[in-house]
Amino acid sequence: MSQTRIVIIPPAASMPAPFLTFDDGGRVLQRGSLLLEDPLTTPDVRTVAVAPGADVLVRWLDLPVGGAAQVRAAARWALKDELAGDPERTVVAVAPAARGEETAPRLVAAVSAGLLEAWIDYLAALGVRPVAVTPDCLLAPPPSGDELVAAVFGGDTALRGEGFAATVQSDLVDLIAGDRRLVRIEDAETLERWLAAAAVAPAVDLLSGQERKREPGRGDWRLAAALAAALLVSPLILTAAGGLRDQAAARDAERQTLALIEARLPEAAGAPDPVQEARRLIDVAPPPGGLAAVSAALFAAVEQVEGAELDSLSAGPGKGVRATLSYPAFSDLDAIRATLTASGLSMTDQSTVEDGGRVVSEVIIGGMQ
Repeated sequence: MSQTRIVIIPPAASMPAPFLTFDDGGRVLQRGSLLLEDPLTTPDVRTVAVAPGADVLVRWLDLPVGGAAQVRAAARWALKDELAGDPERTVVAVAPAARGEETAPRLVAAVSAGLLEAWIDYLAALGVRPVAVTPDCLLAPPPSGDELVAAVFGGDTALRGEGFAATVQSDLVDLIAGDRRLVRIEDAETLERWLAAAAVAPAVDLLSGQERKREPGRGDWRLAAALAAALLVSPLILTAAGGLRDQAAARDAERQTLALIEARLPEAAGAPDPVQEARRLIDVAPPPGGLAAVSAALFAAVEQVEGAELDSLSAGPGKGVRATLSYPAFSDLDAIRATLTASGLSMTDQSTVEDGGRVVSEVIIGGMQ
């Protein structure tokens, strides 16, 4: 019996991700939630991820008949005036044309390339590798006539009408509905039926719009995180013992600390001050979830500050998770830091300069100490 799992990406990486597993007949086999602290360890199951539709632009466009790359390029050009960011940094996915309807308007979905990558990294941290990612506003089947179907996902409401799909704040639903008849779906059975259908055949797959597939690299960071966790208590042991009057106990604690450093982090053991070097490596070690968790949380924090951009993100053992941020006002960095702090992350400002009317900061992201 084949199985398919649906994972709903939450609005924030710190929140649980609900999931359901269906058999090939659409029957629910399992319900639950995933957390970064408790990733999946079960064998691979075909997985479709549902993304927040508020971050995805959905349109139906008249597009020329051609190859996939040509059609995507035409869709990108048609959407250029509606995209909030750089069109070249936007993933545009085009749903397959139905047989005999090649000249009909095509379903098109656009999302920031950085945000899609953050979602993929977040899912990888949960132990999930999706075969498709689809927005929640396309889960409902298209209604007929002037109906507008509404369903709540997270804190927003997904709307689906004829030739229309969007996810909006709940207090805007009536305004957007206008004269259309609003049909609110609240029963779990209907929502699960939609999810089961999306598990089999999502309306559009955002991954299909990527120019090249990117595999999230996690091995080196997983090792670095394990070493950092093992070493975390060592400086504390040494500091506490140093305050004791019993110097023999202090020397014994120091030997234990240095032995642990030599066993777990030999590059620190060779430094002039091994304990200080171990502390430095702990400072730049990734937080729980590694780069996947950081990239998802950081992108979400940047998205909340108008005009802010994440220009670069890099990571490596011994260097930490480093990012370059640009934003309009100096106070914006404090807003980004506050959002990261709420997600259990710290941000260290390495340098901040003004450049062309904007503020640019080099920062290091880590776990809360």
